[in-house]
Amino acid sequence: MDPPAAKRSRGYPAGPEEGDAGAGAVRGRGRPEALLDLSAKRVAESWAFEQVEERFSRVPEPVQKRIVFWSFPRSEREICMYSSLGYQSPEGEHDARVPFTRGLHLLQSGAVDRVLQVGFHLSGNIREPGGPGEPERLYHVSISFDRCKITSVSCGCDNRDLFYCAHVVALSLYRIRHARQVELRLPISETLSQMNRDQLQKFVQYLISAHHTEVLPTAQRLADEILLLGSEINLVHGAPDPTAGAGIEDANCWHLDEEQIQEQVKQLLSNGGYYGASQQLRSMFCKVREMLRMRDSNGARMLILMTEQFLQDPRLALWQQQGAGMTDKCRQLWDELGALWVCVVLSPHCKPEERASWLQLLGKWDKLDVCPLEEGNYSFDRPSLQPTMALSPELLQKGSTCITNTEGWVGHPLDPIGCLCRALLEACRLEEETLALYPDSGPEKRKVAYQHVPVPGSPGESYLALALEVTLLGLGQQRALPEGLYAQDKVVRNEEQLLTLLEEVELDERLVQVLRKQAGLLLEGGPFSGFGEVLFRESVPMHTCARYLFTALLPHDPDLAYRLALRAMRLPVLETALPAGEPHPNPLDSVLSNRFPRWFILGHLETRQCELASSMLTAAKGDPKWLHAVLASIQQNIHSPSLLFKLAQDACKTATPASAPPDTTLLGIALELGLQVMRMTLSTMTWRRREMVRWLVSCATEIGPQALMNIMQNWYSLFTPVEAATIVAVTGTTHATLLRLQLDTPRREELWACARTLALQCAMKDPQNCALPALTLCEKNHAAFEAAYQIVLDAAAGGLGHAHLFTVARYMEHRGLPLRAYKLATLALAQLSIAFNQDSHPAVNDVLWACSLSHSLGRHELSAIVPLIIRSIHCAPMLSDILRRWTLSAPGLGPLGARRAAKPLGTDRAPLCQLLDAAVAAYINTSHSRLTHISPRHYGDFIEFLGKARETFLLAPDGHLQFAQFLENLKQTYKGKKKLMLLVRERFG
Repeated sequence: MDPPAAKRSRGYPAGPEEGDAGAGAVRGRGRPEALLDLSAKRVAESWAFEQVEERFSRVPEPVQKRIVFWSFPRSEREICMYSSLGYQSPEGEHDARVPFTRGLHLLQSGAVDRVLQVGFHLSGNIREPGGPGEPERLYHVSISFDRCKITSVSCGCDNRDLFYCAHVVALSLYRIRHARQVELRLPISETLSQMNRDQLQKFVQYLISAHHTEVLPTAQRLADEILLLGSEINLVHGAPDPTAGAGIEDANCWHLDEEQIQEQVKQLLSNGGYYGASQQLRSMFCKVREMLRMRDSNGARMLILMTEQFLQDPRLALWQQQGAGMTDKCRQLWDELGALWVCVVLSPHCKPEERASWLQLLGKWDKLDVCPLEEGNYSFDRPSLQPTMALSPELLQKGSTCITNTEGWVGHPLDPIGCLCRALLEACRLEEETLALYPDSGPEKRKVAYQHVPVPGSPGESYLALALEVTLLGLGQQRALPEGLYAQDKVVRNEEQLLTLLEEVELDERLVQVLRKQAGLLLEGGPFSGFGEVLFRESVPMHTCARYLFTALLPHDPDLAYRLALRAMRLPVLETALPAGEPHPNPLDSVLSNRFPRWFILGHLETRQCELASSMLTAAKGDPKWLHAVLASIQQNIHSPSLLFKLAQDACKTATPASAPPDTTLLGIALELGLQVMRMTLSTMTWRRREMVRWLVSCATEIGPQALMNIMQNWYSLFTPVEAATIVAVTGTTHATLLRLQLDTPRREELWACARTLALQCAMKDPQNCALPALTLCEKNHAAFEAAYQIVLDAAAGGLGHAHLFTVARYMEHRGLPLRAYKLATLALAQLSIAFNQDSHPAVNDVLWACSLSHSLGRHELSAIVPLIIRSIHCAPMLSDILRRWTLSAPGLGPLGARRAAKPLGTDRAPLCQLLDAAVAAYINTSHSRLTHISPRHYGDFIEFLGKARETFLLAPDGHLQFAQFLENLKQTYKGKKKLMLLVRERFG
């Protein structure tokens, strides 16, 4: 294989054409040319010449061509970075609007032609297909480059954007991928130096002739200056050459359109309230980070341009005048801006003069009135936070102390821990050449690979170990939660970001030792550590950090992992230190939230605490020692019933795998947590109580019959009577539960007896809601059923409402006990009172049912209920309805009747005559009541009412006479209502 082919196989671009002038003179056997190309690459990347015009004149032409060739960027990564905000894979499917993707498509479709490289200047034509019905568009592209960086671009499309257009991308990729097909020439100055006077004159005249309309004025002006001996142009040695590149003293950076960046940031800030604008600004921040990662000086340039536009945001002055704070979105953007400046200034790759200029700029900006202050209060010297002596290109005994750290490192506006961690990790990333240039297309995110890089001058230390160490120091620092929702939310986000970075690091034995050492230091760190024995009440909890440490240490040092996680379970702000004698408030009491109104993220912190506890419970499965230790910590530190219930559910699920026997210890812990939840929420009911009760019965069933009977026997401290009677007792004795328990007959009867006892106790405590469930549960046991029935009878005298009595009475009838149903119906009627105008009373149907029941039982029961009906019901339509129902058939003829009468009862004899008199009296009284305040629009209804009254009057032997007398009385009494009385005469005479 010849040397050029060998270079291509290693991923290098092809060298100059083999037919180039002078190539054969130095080729030899191949090895000298390879060395020549290597030397030319190094020169192209960093010039070793002092003067521009001397670069090529002192070296052979083959070397000149190789230097020119190797000066163009050789990696597509930079082209991608400068042509899109996001990271683009050339082979994946991406947004066609992204310049890099469009340029790639143009290259692949053969749209690039007439490519010419003259020295350090590349030009070519891009033919882009037009839209439907539009002609093909031709764009001329020019690119200048120097030391493997594109320094300026020009395109006929005139697209103004932050980065290179698709046409510049297409030409650049063509130069990289098809280098052997590019026509290569030396800088124009080198070509001109080889011409004599006649050739030069011919060259100039032909050039002017070809472009006389564009260059003739300029050519004449230059000719006049050259012919003038004392002109400035004659005092300068040599002449400029746009194709010769820059000098070693000139700035060397990738082309960046500064004006466009400023305009774009300005426009995005003006639309700062929109989600898309914030996202685009964050993408620009990511682009700065990408540039910094690649040690591109444009990262700082772009950040300076963005900062200047941020400071010119007109909203800053407005907020300052109004005394209002920035919006949360704007604060987040300023935080990212500040964090980027920390990265820039602390970069080990910047020059001292660059750092000095940046610091000068930062000082200048800081003096501006509109420059916002760092958000958040990081000083804790207020009296309220100090315990009093009396309570001390007590507080200590309660586990509280005064915080010693006046500033939190995690959540700080400048993010010192994050900057240090990222900087140290960046130094440990594997070399870019060892990674694929582009990640595989797919939804999975490529995991970053790190390696140990020794720290110079510190034997045994590595940057990777330092990254882990400094991050744990920051996360484990005892610090007070800052004020304000935004500052507190930033603490949480900062913690999660740092832990995300650590989770990407694969722990080896060396890092495990660092982890163990730092964990031990955190436990023994005293007041400086958030894992110390004594905590300030408003310290930031360590749950999130502890969960990472627990998971990482568990395989290597379980004892240390559990000790650290158990220590971190504390949530000091909820461990109230009250004066002696003052009762401890209920954890669910609103007083607690009022006591600490500053803790906006308390719910989030409690969730993280629960996640830590769940991790420990899951890991401790099969280890009774640690299981009980974790249970004790949960019961002491977690105060939210919903989170305790979640832990109980998780523990039960972990303890009962589908393919293995259950873990009885973990099941017992799940039950214990469930019992604690029941006790905590007994007096403060939540909407999840029914779910919690059902789950507890299910968990007890998993453990065994004794656990189920225990919660039945101790129901007073766990459940309300309704829950115990309708859920616990019923669910605990269902067929599915009994089948699951696999009990023999004696044990099954023992469980039933326990459930019946529970139901009777609930019925005595809450007969209104538990009497019927108790009767239902005790149906199969005569003694228990009689006891439940007696409870209902006793409760009727104690205030059990008529509605509940009617419900139980209907149940008795349904069970085939009509006499007991009748008894309960009479007790219900004794409590009932239906007024004359309550013909739609809720108990109407119950009353009609009771009357039907008494009629079906016989004349004796009918006679006994009539006085109750007369005393309780004063509604005339109801009384007449009952009367007619009883006259349709003889009493005792119903399906439940035991005795039969010969014929239907008459209204002229007892007991119906009393009911008829009551109905007639009710119609008379109701008529007078209605006429007292009747309006003309109700006259029609009243006439219809009188019609129904006449039907009832006519049931009596002298009913016609009584009704006539009644009407005459109405006419005399209400003769002033002439229109109404006229209607009465027309209808009834």
